[in-house]
Amino acid sequence: MRTFRVARTNNVPRVLLGVDVGGTFTDAVLAGADGRLHTAKAPTTQGDESEGVVQAIEAVLTEAGATAGAVTSFAHGTTVTTNALLEGRGARTALVATAGFTDLIELGRQTRADLYRLCASQAAPLVPFELRFAADERMGPGGPLRAPRGLDALAEQIARADVESIAVVLLHAAAHPQHELAVGRVLHKRLGAIHVSLSHEVSATPREYERGATTEVDAALSPPLGRYLGTLAAEAVRLGLPQPAVMQSSGGLTSAHVAASHAALTVLSGPAGGAQGARLLTRRGRDQDLLCFDMGGTSCDICVIDDRVIRESLERTVAGRPIALPSLDISTVGAGGGSIAWRDPGGALRVGPLSAGAQPGPAAYGRGGQQPTVTDAHVVLGHLGAGATLAGGVRLDRRRAEQAVAGLARELGLSLHQTAGGILRVADREMVGALRAVTVARGVDPRRYALVAFGGAGPLHATAIAEALGIRRILCPQSAGVLSALGLAAAAPRRDATAAFEAADVTRLLERARRELTGEPVRERVRYALRYSGQSFELMVDAPADAGRGELRERFEAAHEREYGYRDHESVVELVTVTASVWGAEPEIELHARRTKARRGTQSLWIDGSELEAALVVGSPGRGERIDGPAICALAEATLLVAPGWAGRLHDDGTIELELTR
Repeated sequence: MRTFRVARTNNVPRVLLGVDVGGTFTDAVLAGADGRLHTAKAPTTQGDESEGVVQAIEAVLTEAGATAGAVTSFAHGTTVTTNALLEGRGARTALVATAGFTDLIELGRQTRADLYRLCASQAAPLVPFELRFAADERMGPGGPLRAPRGLDALAEQIARADVESIAVVLLHAAAHPQHELAVGRVLHKRLGAIHVSLSHEVSATPREYERGATTEVDAALSPPLGRYLGTLAAEAVRLGLPQPAVMQSSGGLTSAHVAASHAALTVLSGPAGGAQGARLLTRRGRDQDLLCFDMGGTSCDICVIDDRVIRESLERTVAGRPIALPSLDISTVGAGGGSIAWRDPGGALRVGPLSAGAQPGPAAYGRGGQQPTVTDAHVVLGHLGAGATLAGGVRLDRRRAEQAVAGLARELGLSLHQTAGGILRVADREMVGALRAVTVARGVDPRRYALVAFGGAGPLHATAIAEALGIRRILCPQSAGVLSALGLAAAAPRRDATAAFEAADVTRLLERARRELTGEPVRERVRYALRYSGQSFELMVDAPADAGRGELRERFEAAHEREYGYRDHESVVELVTVTASVWGAEPEIELHARRTKARRGTQSLWIDGSELEAALVVGSPGRGERIDGPAICALAEATLLVAPGWAGRLHDDGTIELELTR
């Protein structure tokens, strides 16, 4: 348990609940009125994630000795939309597009999914051919060219198709939404309460394909997310909890109603909580630039924090589909503790993207899993102690782990320890590649950052990842295994409003965002997407709401020079979109190191093919105590591996800082 300062409203202490649903475990954090941080884990329940959420909540309330009625806020990060998108499933959805453009999402950009694999295909549209309907209308870049005709007949066709949701994507609707609004009115009049996603309400990007793909995702995923959040809201009422606020991909909270109405806002809901949790470390003052590395049971999420600000983007690609909405710039790779190791047809050792998940889980969990995973490799190499009980009540079985890894070792013709070490090296290579993609590939030197390792498996890989990138400092938060849930509890509400081209009235955008925000705004930000005439993509720059063309050009050209090394004084600078963002107040959480007595001993383990005797610390080390590698720190929700050549100490907030000493 970690103590902290609880923010008070009207002299009533705030009791914050954050629940994060991961691919393997569901984590709950309760920042209680007794000044302690309580945590719990429960296996993620496939099919109905709300069951695992309720189990985690009940467990953390029991651990804290608290009642649900004491909780003043409930923040939730969900993988419902992410998983549905990855699996290409959702509600039965119709697409209404301008006549002649009904296949725009399937045509996409007509680029290859993989440059050198001609057999690789792009993600299939969520709406099949037979559910695409043409609207007889035409909007030009300057306004209406032909008014919509035959909308009643169109609505009747869609009614006979028996769909659950409708995506409406008409040409130039980002700047001129009149025709989409007319179609929406007719559909609601004929079909009643059916879900309708209008593209100009979902995304303001002027690009038809990206706007269409985002709207299709929004329409297909909103009904299942709505059902899930409806179930969760009912459970919250039953338990006596506040209604859940949902984490958006942008890193801010919104109401369950808004999330259910526009599911595309939540595609990166879970990873965004982890990024917000890592940002808590910047409050220490020393560390303002962080490279965040969140490795759980199923995947690894990566982001960059510069000067205490998490990098953002206005468009991301998730599961091969563009999502043109504000989001934290998070990259995800399929490498987690449950990632399955296998031999490919060419005889090479591979890891992931398939995962053993929560059920049956790694072989070491003793729940029926037989395939070797990253976690099993750690058990074989002694990084996770046999018989140890992990967070969530999982007890490790070394014999089962060795059996699983031994089967793969026979296929590869390697020894048991060679195979286990190879599994970790392959997993590390995947994650290092993703970290280089967000740093080196963008002209950023990773060596100037501290690496923040969290998630249940992240601290086990931290020193290997850091050395591969030339990073000499690592931060491991005391609550590393549940940092995403903590980030949810500490997040602020946020709303974004975006408009394109001449529709971008900045004052009205800010007013709209303020109206939609729950509570009073405490921070505002306006970002302009600009480009030189003829360029295909934009750069985002921050500027005041009343910035003139001259100031916008200067800010854009400075950003262009930083990014690409030159300015073009002769070219016209075009404004593409404007995004206004507002935030509410975020809770003040101040963490302190746990005041408990750690158990110490030694443990035999393998690192880089050599067997070593390592120091073992079960629990949190004492404040200021030096930890020299090789060592294992078995924390409450994660395990930190300190490799030879690294040394660490505990900070006042419970963070363990490691430094490379060679």
